[in-house]
Amino acid sequence: MGWHGYLALWCAVLGAVALVGYGRSLAGVTRAQRMVRVRGRIERVREPRHGGSRRGGIAVVVSYREPSSGAEVTVTNDGERGELITAAWTGREIGVSYPRGRPHDYRFSDDPEAGGRGLGLPNAALFLIYVGLVVVASVDRGWPWALVGVCGPWALVGVCYLPGNVRDARHRREQLASMVAVPGRIVAVLRDVSTDAEGGTSTTITPVVAFTTREGAAVTAHCDSGVPDPAGSYGRELTVHYPEDDPARFVLDHAARQRSVRSDVAVNVVFLVLVAAAAVVGVVLL
Repeated sequence: MGWHGYLALWCAVLGAVALVGYGRSLAGVTRAQRMVRVRGRIERVREPRHGGSRRGGIAVVVSYREPSSGAEVTVTNDGERGELITAAWTGREIGVSYPRGRPHDYRFSDDPEAGGRGLGLPNAALFLIYVGLVVVASVDRGWPWALVGVCGPWALVGVCYLPGNVRDARHRREQLASMVAVPGRIVAVLRDVSTDAEGGTSTTITPVVAFTTREGAAVTAHCDSGVPDPAGSYGRELTVHYPEDDPARFVLDHAARQRSVRSDVAVNVVFLVLVAAAAVVGVVLL
């Protein structure tokens, strides 16, 4: 069997995967759709230990009401429990999900409304089919087909995405301008050492900031950016800016975040122009 035959087999297998996946989603029987989703409330937050690990996120105790029985359930985020809780305060609502009939197999998410239709696998299969078709067109008919096949869809996606990006950037600028500033303190610096396949090691430093909102919520959160010299930041006093509707979206370097928002649209426009130009070149050279 030649390589065209292997490509046909590739597309047939992936096409079957996509059809089965979309069919399961339409029938409402994917794993994501069968999950029970409820709102949980953080009842207690434990301050991370200085020098400890960021693995597992901030230790919290969460309570939620089990829909089928109406019983109040109290759980913790020990072990692998879905998304890391990297910003926590007493009273914060988070998402809790678990398979039907298995309430102890729970997972957390930052967004209480988070959900899904289980389309990740079929979408990936469809994308790989498209990649295979672009490759065969490029080999059989010349490299301009690669420009058209790769850059053309990206340009269309960019055209559809850009208006939303502009609106989102405007919203983020307004949100940054209305943020509340409060004092904060680095209460711990976490260190995680990882080893790669070749035996090399790398260390990840994560400062933990604590601050109290004007509403009286005591927030503890990981800081992935905005802290100069993070390894030596333990005990440092700093200013925290946060939106009143969600302290989890706090920023430490307010000026840098404003510059980033201003440049975001410009970067997307340049990218759109480049991929559109590459697609046009490919069409001209066909």
